[in-house]
Amino acid sequence: MYKFHIQRGVAILNYSEEFCHTSTELLESEAFHRVLKRYLREIRRSNNQEYIYLKSIQDDDLTILSDLERIGRLLLVMSVDEVSESYPQYKNYFKDRALFVRVIEGIYLFWRRLQRYAVVFNERIQKGFQNVQFLDAQNKFEELVLSTYRTIEEKAQGYDYRIYRQITAGVNAGLIVSQMRPYLPYEYRRLDNIPFIESVIIHPPFIAYSKRNKRSGIFPEARENPIEDKKFDEESWFCYPAKVGDLLCFVYFNVAYMSQGISLCNLFELARAQEYRERKPDMIYIFGYEDGKREEFFYQDDKNDMMVACLSAHDDFDYFGYMKKMMLTLHNVRKLNDHQLPIHGAMVKITLHNGEDKNVVIMGDSGAGKSETIEQIKALGEAYIRDIKTIYDDMGVLWRQEDGLIKTSGTEIGAFVRLDDLDAGYGYKELDRSVFMNPDKVNARIIIPITSYQDVVAKHHVDLFLYANNYEEGASLSFFENVEDALAVFKAGKRMAKGTTTEMGVVSSYFANPFGPVQRQHQCEPLLHEYFNAMFEQGIKVGQIRTRLGIKGNEHTGPKEAAIAILKYLTGEQSLRVLDSLEEE
Repeated sequence: MYKFHIQRGVAILNYSEEFCHTSTELLESEAFHRVLKRYLREIRRSNNQEYIYLKSIQDDDLTILSDLERIGRLLLVMSVDEVSESYPQYKNYFKDRALFVRVIEGIYLFWRRLQRYAVVFNERIQKGFQNVQFLDAQNKFEELVLSTYRTIEEKAQGYDYRIYRQITAGVNAGLIVSQMRPYLPYEYRRLDNIPFIESVIIHPPFIAYSKRNKRSGIFPEARENPIEDKKFDEESWFCYPAKVGDLLCFVYFNVAYMSQGISLCNLFELARAQEYRERKPDMIYIFGYEDGKREEFFYQDDKNDMMVACLSAHDDFDYFGYMKKMMLTLHNVRKLNDHQLPIHGAMVKITLHNGEDKNVVIMGDSGAGKSETIEQIKALGEAYIRDIKTIYDDMGVLWRQEDGLIKTSGTEIGAFVRLDDLDAGYGYKELDRSVFMNPDKVNARIIIPITSYQDVVAKHHVDLFLYANNYEEGASLSFFENVEDALAVFKAGKRMAKGTTTEMGVVSSYFANPFGPVQRQHQCEPLLHEYFNAMFEQGIKVGQIRTRLGIKGNEHTGPKEAAIAILKYLTGEQSLRVLDSLEEE
C-alpha cells in the first residue's frame, strides 16, 4: 500500500500509512522527497533562474535534492548564519539570500499547484488517522504545512512576516475509503479490490482545471462488453457508488482524474455501504482506463441485467461532462427498457401563496436556458410565490402509475451550471459550497448541490411541460393545441449551440436528448406518442418558452422574460401589473 501517490499533477497522501505530526517528520517524509524531486525536474526543464543558481552551487541534481532536504530541517531550529557556521558545505546556498528564498517559495507554490487529496482507509489501523479523527487530521496537516513553510522562509530571509494569509496549503479534499468486496458478477471480478469511497470532505472553494472545457458528440453503443477482461491496478483507482435517481451506479475513476471523481459528490448522492454491500449495481462506469486508445462506449449486459460503460484515459475526454453525461446515458437507456421516458430538462416545484403546488418541467438540450430561466424565477418570484424548489436540474424521467397518471422524478442532487449565462456574482454567492470547473475559461462551470435526494426521487405530478427554445423570437410562453404540433417541436430538439459542446449554430438532437433517446430511437418513438397523448388527456399544459439565450444580446433578458411569463401564468391577475413593470425594465 502506497504512502504517497503522484501522477499527472495529482498528489494523494495516504494518512493510513503515514501521517506527519511535526515539521521534521514532514521534511523527512516520502511525500516531501517526491514533491521536491518533481520540483527540481520542472525547473530543470524550464532552466529558470532558480535552477541556474542551484547548479552554480552544486552540479549534481541528486546532491541538490539531498542538500535542500537537510537545509530545510536545519532552518527549523537554526538561523542562516548558524547553519553556515556549523555546516560550511551549505554556505554557498545562502550567497544570494533573495534567490534562495525564491527557491523556497518555488517549492511551496509547486506543491500548491498540485491537486492534493488525503485518503484514509477505514479498516486499516496503522500510524495514520482513522475515521473519527479525519477532519481534525486535515486541519492539523494544513497548519503543519503552513507553519513549516513560514518558519523556513522567515529564517532564510532573516525577518518575520507582518501579514499572514490562511490559504489552503494542505489538501483540497479528503476521502474515507473501505476495501470491501463488491457484489459483482464473475465477469467483473477484476474490479473487486478497488476501494470504495464512504465519505468525502471538500475544502471550498474547490477549483478544478481540466484539459478540455466542453464535450463533443454522442456516446456510441458497443456490441461487446468494453469492461470484460480489463485489468486494474487497485492503487490507481477509486469507486464512487452513486445513486442516479433510483438506480445504483459504481463509478470507477482513475486517480489521474481525481477532480472529476471528487466532484461527483456535489451532483450525485453518495450511496451508503449498506445500500450496495449486498447489491449488484444497475450500472458500472469505468472513467479513464489507460489503454492508449480514444474510446467511449456503453453496453447493455443482458446476461447480468446491467448497463456498463468505459472511457479511455485521453486528453480529449478530460472534462467533467464526460463523467456526468455517460452516467446519465446509462440511466436513460435503462429507463427506456423499463418503459419510462427520459427527459433532458429541469423541474421546479412552485408553491403559491394559497398553498397550491405547481410543478414546471422545462425540457431542452445543453445551453437551451433551462437553468438560467429557473434562476430568474427564483430571483424575481420572491414576492409572488411562497416557495420554489428545484427538483432536478438536468435529467429527469416521466413514468406512469398503475392508474395511468404521469409522474416525474429526477436523477441528480446538484446542478452543473454554466457561469457565463448567470447573473454576475452568482458564483461568488455560492463560493462556500461549489466546485468550480475552469473558472477563467469560456463555458466555465460550477457544480452546486441544490436539493435533497428524497425530493429528487419522490413522485411528482406535472402541471406545465415546456420546451426551452433559445434560437428564435416570439412569445416568451405559448402552448400547443394538439399532440402533433407539440411532438414536431419536442422531437426536432432544436437549439442554438452555446459553446457547451463543440457544435456551432442551430443544431438538432432527437428529443433534445443525445443521452439515450438518440441511440435508442426505436424504443423512444412509441413512448413519445404514448406519453404526449397522455399529457394532453390528463390536462397537463404542453408548450414552449423562448429563452432567446442563443440570440446575441438576449442572454440575460431572454431567460428573465421567460421567467416572468411563467410567473404571470401561474400567479394570475393579482401580480400582472407588477410583473409587467418588471418585464419593461
